[in-house]
Formats: sequence, structure tokens, C-alpha cells
Amino acid sequence: MTPSSDDDNSAAASAAARPPPVLPWKVKLFVKLMLFAVDRCYRPDGTVNRRVMSWFDRKSRPGRRSNGVSSTDVTVDPGRDLWFRLYTPSTTATAAAAGPLPLIFFFHGGGFAFMAPDSTPYDDLCRRLAAEVPAVVISVNYRLAPEHRCPCQYEDGVDVLKFVDGGSCDEVASLCKKAGTVEPKRSFVAGDSAGGNIAHHVTMRAGAHKFSTLELIGHISIQPLFGGEERTASELELADAPFSTWKRTDVTWKLFTPVGSDRDHVAVNVFGPNCEDIMSRVKFPATVLFVGGYDPLKDWQRRYYQGLKNAGKEAKLVEYENAIHTFYSYPEMPESGRFVETVRDFVRDPIGFCSSG
Repeated sequence: MTPSSDDDNSAAASAAARPPPVLPWKVKLFVKLMLFAVDRCYRPDGTVNRRVMSWFDRKSRPGRRSNGVSSTDVTVDPGRDLWFRLYTPSTTATAAAAGPLPLIFFFHGGGFAFMAPDSTPYDDLCRRLAAEVPAVVISVNYRLAPEHRCPCQYEDGVDVLKFVDGGSCDEVASLCKKAGTVEPKRSFVAGDSAGGNIAHHVTMRAGAHKFSTLELIGHISIQPLFGGEERTASELELADAPFSTWKRTDVTWKLFTPVGSDRDHVAVNVFGPNCEDIMSRVKFPATVLFVGGYDPLKDWQRRYYQGLKNAGKEAKLVEYENAIHTFYSYPEMPESGRFVETVRDFVRDPIGFCSSG
């Protein structure tokens, strides 16, 4: 379904009337470099050129201590390169939290095809969340498309939850044994962009699994990547916005979904025409959903929020009017600081946060 030419004209007029937000020069430079890289990585034959991205995707080593947070890499399954980076804040942060720390499972963005937990922007973000929420953060390295299409990424995510829950991770098990360090019954699933899509589907699948120590009490959805066959008003109005334009996301879906699928596949359009009414029948935790006013995906994200509410789930929408896609990665932007503060408030009391005015 596509809008008429009148709708197109209206959308263009709306976009022309609204200037893009002014970005700090460092943010503007980073965005331009990453867009240059991403647009040159996609090949016409449906593969990606990872060598090009490697020139722009700076990596951060594990083991370093920064911002009061230490990190280590933990292998889950070497056969599929499934591992995660574990971020542990200092004992001072634990004491300041006045109790054991929550556990956040984080899934990075990158269009399902790029980036990793050791990509510097994500290493910095997870380190920041660990220090300022504070929380113990597990950043998952899932398999990438198009070599591995969905549901591989969802399976990887659930397997990491099971790995931690089963006591197979000595590092997390050690933290759990230390009094007042980490509380697995206060666990959260989080993700941004493509990782936000993965976080939703992992949370759905986790709702059907009986964990022995983990209890998922919250879902942190950060500008999640959803879509459908329809072109929404925000996709048309913000066709020149950074990162998540419909032209780029169309390529993303072709590389990620099963061959022959359209954009109404349930992985893409979770409340769309091909979706079974299972949300109302599964256990799904309280959700905070972050939306940027200058993100072409915002209409799909608002529909996701409404879908959660219609299914009787606890959810709250937090929107920053001038925020671009990936705004949370740039500490120079005021919305980034407010984002971390909001995550902190949500983690303290998910149900209370969602029910507040």
C-alpha cells in the first residue's frame, strides 16, 4: 500500500517546512563517514563488502577499565562465533545503587549486517550504561546477515540468555554469588535499531521459556527497526534523514528476511497482516520505547507501542522531538544524557515508570 500523489506532495511540504536538527560537528562528521561506508558496502548481488566497513568500524579491546567499568569477552559457541562482552561497574557503583545491580542483555544495531559489541560506539554506550544506570551489561555478538538470515539472530539471543541462566558463564555466576553485586531476577533485554528488533523477538521467545535464575522484568526498546510494505508518512517526510531512510531499510530487509519474503514478514511487521495474535498470550515485560522525532522509522515505532498497549502490555513511549536515528550514541547531544537518565528511572521500577503520567 502506498500513498497517493497528493499524500506525497503533502509529505514533501511538511518536510520542507521542518528544517533538520543542528548537529554538533563531531556528530555530523561521524554520521557522514558511516553513511559513506554503509552505502558502499551493499553489493548488487545481495552480499556485503565487509572490508570497506572494517576501515570505518573502529574496535575497542576487552579488559580495559574505563569510566569505572571493566570488561571481558565470554565465548558461548565458537562454532558460530557467538560471544558477548560483559561490563561490570566498580563496587562504588554497586554501593551507590543501594542494592544488587540489574542485568541488561544488550543487542547492537547495524542493520543486522554490521557492527559488533567491540565496535567503539557500542563499547562506549554499554560502558556508559553500566556506569550510570548502574548495571551489569551483557552485549551480545550475534551472527550477521546476509550470510545468516533471521531467525538466526533471535536464536543466538535466546541461547545467550540460556547460557547465563544455566550457570555456564563463570564470570556472571561469580558476580551472582557475591552478596549485593548482581540480581538475575532483575534482568532486562535491550537493543537499538536492528538490535531493537532482535530484542523484541528474543523477549517474545524468552517468554515461552522457563528460566531457573533469570527473570525478565523489563524491555528497553531504542528506536527499534520495524517496517512493512506500506510507506508511512514519516518515511516519506524524512527521506533525507540519516541512516534509516526507506531506501536503506528496504535493502536491510532483503538481506535479513528469508529469501522471497516481503516487508510484511512477521520479523519486520510484528503487528502486521501476517502476524498471529500471540502477543496477548505470551508473557512480555514492561517496555520503554525511545523514539526520535527526526527518525524516518518513528511511525512504525509508534505503531509498535500501540500494538503493545492493545495487547494489554505495560509500555511507555518516550519521544525526543529533534533526535536523529542513533542519537543516544553521541554524548554531545542533550537527548543522549536524558536517554541514560530515563533508562535509569525505568530500570529502578519498570511497572511504576510505565504507569506514571
